[in-house]
Amino acid sequence: MFGLGWPEVVIIGVVAVLIFGPKKIPELGGTIGKTLRGFKEEMSKPEDEDLDLEENDR
Repeated sequence: MFGLGWPEVVIIGVVAVLIFGPKKIPELGGTIGKTLRGFKEEMSKPEDEDLDLEENDR
């Protein structure tokens, strides 16, 4: 996980709670999850769709 050990992950978590507050953390987690899901969906689309779009633009 990016070369981070448990102590580093805990420190990052504590800093996040201090910055955003405990009520905001679940909301941020949901937003990040939706963003990553959308990114994965776009990356998994076949390249043929992209090429078709480029050819139609010409």
